[in-house]
Amino acid sequence: MGMTFIGRRLSDDQLRALRDNPGLAPDLVYTRPVEPELDLDKSWHGIHFLLTGSAWETTPGAGESILGGRPIGPEGDYGPARLLDADTVRAVAAGLDAVDADTLRARFDPDAMTENTIYPMVWDGGDEEFNDYLLPYVDELRRFYRAAATTGQAVLVAVT
Repeated sequence: MGMTFIGRRLSDDQLRALRDNPGLAPDLVYTRPVEPELDLDKSWHGIHFLLTGSAWETTPGAGESILGGRPIGPEGDYGPARLLDADTVRAVAAGLDAVDADTLRARFDPDAMTENTIYPMVWDGGDEEFNDYLLPYVDELRRFYRAAATTGQAVLVAVT
């Protein structure tokens, strides 16, 4: 199955409940609501690298979209879920909107991604990996954060 990335837009009630009881984070991450949800499958680490130039560090704005926010709740298999408040969500959405496909394409370096052990280690396909795998998920990530920012929602993310 491997490591996948899930994002949830939180209603005000869900955010309040999560702040009152951080132990609810796994329930919110693993419960499959109809909407709103983001599933980046295994592309998450490649996207993070394209946005930050780093395997694990974050940068303000778009660079917080995957591994940003503050840890909340119990440790999962790959760390705790992370909560991005509404202000951070707005900054992430603006950052993602400011990064176009050409910029990301210029940052796509299969050798560097392999050297930095960027999961899922399938980067030898070159431009095909970028165009057919990463870029469509970047578009989903952008839509997800834009919708959350527009409605003033916080976001809960996790690598599962």
